Amino acid sequence: MDTETPDISPSGVAPAALEAYSALLSRVFGAGPKFTPEAIAWRYRDNPAGHVVGADAWAGSTLAGHYVTCPMRAVVEGRPLKGLLSLNTATHPDFQGRGLFTRLARATYEQGAERGYDFVIGVANAQSTPGFLGRLGFQHVGRLEAGLLAAAPRRFAEAPLQFRGDWDAAMLAWRLANPASRYRTARRGELTAIYADTHLSGVRCAAFVDGEALAATEPPPLGFTLFLGLDPRLNLDGPRLLRLPDRFRPSPLNLIYRPLSEAAPRSLDPKAVAISFLDFDPY
Repeated sequence: MDTETPDISPSGVAPAALEAYSALLSRVFGAGPKFTPEAIAWRYRDNPAGHVVGADAWAGSTLAGHYVTCPMRAVVEGRPLKGLLSLNTATHPDFQGRGLFTRLARATYEQGAERGYDFVIGVANAQSTPGFLGRLGFQHVGRLEAGLLAAAPRRFAEAPLQFRGDWDAAMLAWRLANPASRYRTARRGELTAIYADTHLSGVRCAAFVDGEALAATEPPPLGFTLFLGLDPRLNLDGPRLLRLPDRFRPSPLNLIYRPLSEAAPRSLDPKAVAISFLDFDPY
């Protein structure tokens, strides 16, 4: 085992850094389309909301640890705020068990606050949730809904919202250019539905945005429609949503939140949050 104490430095988007992140993430989680240099560049560098905010642990020329948050835009309590989505974290096998993640996360949130970001939000799995809540001061907002829609909505119902992603045309164009996924769009009444393939055969995950935000001419795809998220405007109580058993649910499923500035609320109400797969990174 390497005994060198890694140095912490801000994450970057230079080609060499993106290659190093791709190599570490692929080593820790297995090679896949999300961790190619092209996909990393799309997510880290090309986001219209800004470059990633993160921290790296270097032991000489070895990338020992890596954690990033991705800028996002949201409307929170009626005001546009700048936020960060907690995303990729990985520790080199030779440096695990040294508390690197906590050091990297704290350095990242300090950077975020200094650069004018208002909050951090994320979707964590069962293994990582306790660390975010205990050591890093996050709120456990709630467990995401995961179920099959009996019928795709055609409009949003009236419902008070404390938090929603702010998806304008530029942000949607970037999000749907993800080189690791393929999306379909279809008009549904006043809404546009955005569909992504899932890990379940014949099942596509759907998100819904205002129909004026994105032109769509394709018909809805065949098969079942999965909703993964929270949204009081979709009236998910009752027969509209057939909830999936836990063994079929994609992970992660816990919504977590931490304010960074005085402009952000101290906590979120899960009954007033709208979040879909567009807002985090399962597909």
